[in-house]
Amino acid sequence: MAANNLEPLQSAEELTAKVHKRYEGLLMVRTKAIKGKGAWYWAHLEPMLVHNSDSNLPKAVKLKCSLCDAVFSASNPSRTASEHLKRGTCPNFTSVQNTSQSISPPYAALPASSSSPQQHHNRKRTSPTTACGGASHVSPLAMVGPSLLPQQHLMLSGGKEDLGALAMFEDSVKRLKSPKSSPGPVLSKTQIDSALDYLAEWVYESCGSVSLSSLEHPKFRLFLNQVGMPAIDRRDFAGGRLDAKFEEAKFESEARIRDAMFFQMSSNGWKKSKNFDVLGEENVVNLTVNLPNGTSVFRRAFFTAGSVSPNYVEEIIMETITGICGNHLRQCVGIVSDKFSSDALRNLENRNHWMVNISCQFQGFTSLIKDFNKELLLLKNVTENCFKISKFFNNNSQVRNGFLQYQSKEYGQERLIRVGPNFATMEDILNYAQAIQLVLLDESIKVVSMEDPLAREVAEMVRGVGFWNELEAAHSLIKLVKTMAQEIETERPLVGRCLPLWEELRAKVKDWCSKYQIPEMPLDKVIEKRFKKNYHPAWAAAYILDPFYLIRDTSGKYLPPFKKLSIEQEKDVDRLITRLVSREEAHIALMELMKWRTEGLDPVYAQAVQLKQRDPVSGKMKIANPQSSRLVWETYLTEFKSLAKVAVRLIFLHATSCGFKCNLSFLRWVCGHNHSRVGTERAQKMIFIAAHAKLEKRDFSNDEEKDAELFASENESFHRDIIELERPP
Repeated sequence: MAANNLEPLQSAEELTAKVHKRYEGLLMVRTKAIKGKGAWYWAHLEPMLVHNSDSNLPKAVKLKCSLCDAVFSASNPSRTASEHLKRGTCPNFTSVQNTSQSISPPYAALPASSSSPQQHHNRKRTSPTTACGGASHVSPLAMVGPSLLPQQHLMLSGGKEDLGALAMFEDSVKRLKSPKSSPGPVLSKTQIDSALDYLAEWVYESCGSVSLSSLEHPKFRLFLNQVGMPAIDRRDFAGGRLDAKFEEAKFESEARIRDAMFFQMSSNGWKKSKNFDVLGEENVVNLTVNLPNGTSVFRRAFFTAGSVSPNYVEEIIMETITGICGNHLRQCVGIVSDKFSSDALRNLENRNHWMVNISCQFQGFTSLIKDFNKELLLLKNVTENCFKISKFFNNNSQVRNGFLQYQSKEYGQERLIRVGPNFATMEDILNYAQAIQLVLLDESIKVVSMEDPLAREVAEMVRGVGFWNELEAAHSLIKLVKTMAQEIETERPLVGRCLPLWEELRAKVKDWCSKYQIPEMPLDKVIEKRFKKNYHPAWAAAYILDPFYLIRDTSGKYLPPFKKLSIEQEKDVDRLITRLVSREEAHIALMELMKWRTEGLDPVYAQAVQLKQRDPVSGKMKIANPQSSRLVWETYLTEFKSLAKVAVRLIFLHATSCGFKCNLSFLRWVCGHNHSRVGTERAQKMIFIAAHAKLEKRDFSNDEEKDAELFASENESFHRDIIELERPP
């Protein structure tokens, strides 16, 4: 008692910590045991925390029997298992024990060896081997059953590795004794064939996210066995089944193309991949057919190595068009491509006057960001300063360690400043501004600053307000253009939307200049230069002929927006229309254009075309029926015979070549197998099946991008929780 009185009383925190430590230790032991590295009884005993009713703090750890929900002390799990499970106290354990004993080998009935003398003198010091061999009155093998494995107390000549083989042996004995019993559900042949068909579609449509080799993974085979499915041969998925799915998708796509009167050819992938450093010079070029009804159909994919000439691009595109419509080339009314618009597209348009060949607007806006970086002094200065900051914080070990520590404290994460795309570097410096400033206020870092000229320059820069204002302005400008480019990629606008898009950009940039007090003239010059590089007369013509853009005047008429065009753009409309019709129809088409300019469209029909509804996914207001712009020309505006031919061929043209994207994992696979003819053919078939399914569902997302967004959102949630825990209110 005296000794106990001298011991200091444990605080509530220490007691709670000990309880938690004991609980976590038991959980770890149980987890290992379930995986085959511990005692058998952990399959039935679960650690649980008992909380104090007043403070709600954990005060003890108990063991709960999963078979009957009884609760015991956690001080001696082995004794609890012996008394509760082996001796028949648990009512639900008897049937399991009887089953295991019924399939025990003949030598299980051998008598157990007698207890050692050491047990009688000091039971607490009994070794595990002695206890296992002498204390039990039941042969260990007699207690082994499929549901009780693995057992820590079972001694086999091969050690613990024998437990798996023993389990397989006893499972075989059980199946031989009860041949009619089935370990899993029984599926009919029809159900199995249907399931395999769905599985094949998923594998092909994932386009590389799921490798064919993973179908033979042991864990996946266990899963198939568990649900009553047979094992899968990957050669079947890479052979006959792949061929059948490809032929099915090809038949559907060709039927849709035959059903349309004309089409637009879309090609993307000519531009060097952003994964160039990973994939080398390999690129996958996708050729898609855009139909008047708004759907897109995949046509073919092929692989390029290194840079290609405009002549080669022309040959590939014309070869694809000829493969679709033979000698009836007028069925192809235009091409949209992500590169070579100034060479290959212009050459094809000059040789085929009925074609309207335009460059991708997504690439146009992306190129504008590069123009800003090259020509705007503000972005040049900010880029240079950000590079100095990233170099100082990433390369100096003392500064880097301090930066990571402050990052962890302020944001709950540690990450170096990204060096590469200017926008990423700017974003990181803005996001970690607090940590950057705290590092430079640290006394140990100030010593470094005194010795390093770069450190002094960075410190002075970070302390100044001007740098942060310029950084915020530059980041805001690039984000503005990037956001519009991403919207273009997602929404895939038609050609009539091009002029309004650039006007919207100019208006946003003007507001940006006003907000950050930046002169407008330098930015206007850069935007105008890029606009002229991308501009095509079809932009103005489609804008005038698409009833969606009609404007209601004071008299109530809905008239085309000629007032929003420049004089040169008005001339472009006339020139394009006369080029797209025969010489005999040219003057008729221009007369009909004058009538369209003065009379416009009936207000009721115009309102029906311009009707909008809220998109359930994005929440934005979008056209309720995008096809109505073209259909009103084909059904209602019958008096415009020549002009209607031009309108229906212009209005449906896509302004971007964005579409199906291959996963990076699949591109790696292509790069490794494209030297094999069989491998190339299989890759092309898989791309065709995946693209066909994506375009059919109008799903232009990428699985890897989805995963990145998912993990990013989970990380943000985690970091937010960490910060809230570290900063209590």
